[in-house]
Amino acid sequence: MYKVLPTFTKSKLVLQSEISSLVSTDKCRYLTKGRSYVAPAGIFAKNDLKNAAKGIDEWVQLDKGNTYVLTNYKWISMDNSGSTQLNVDFDTLYCNE
Repeated sequence: MYKVLPTFTKSKLVLQSEISSLVSTDKCRYLTKGRSYVAPAGIFAKNDLKNAAKGIDEWVQLDKGNTYVLTNYKWISMDNSGSTQLNVDFDTLYCNE
C-alpha cells in the first residue's frame, strides 16, 4: 500500500512516523483530520488503488493542501462473489518541503 499508492497520487504521502517531527518543526500543518474516502470498486486491486488515489488528490486539492497521511485502509466485501471496495482514512496537510 505505502509503496504503490503514492505512485498514483499527485499529492505527497508522509508516513505517520514522520508527521510529528514535520508538524513540530513547522514544515507541515494539518488542514483537515479524519477524512474518509470509499474508492469506486475496480476490477483489480491496482484499480482500487488508482481510484483511491484520485479521491485523495481531490480532497487534498479541495483542502488547499499538497500532502496526506494515510491513517487507515481496508478492503470491504461488497457481495458474496468476492468483490471488494477500498476504504481509506487520511489527514490532509500543507507542507513546505
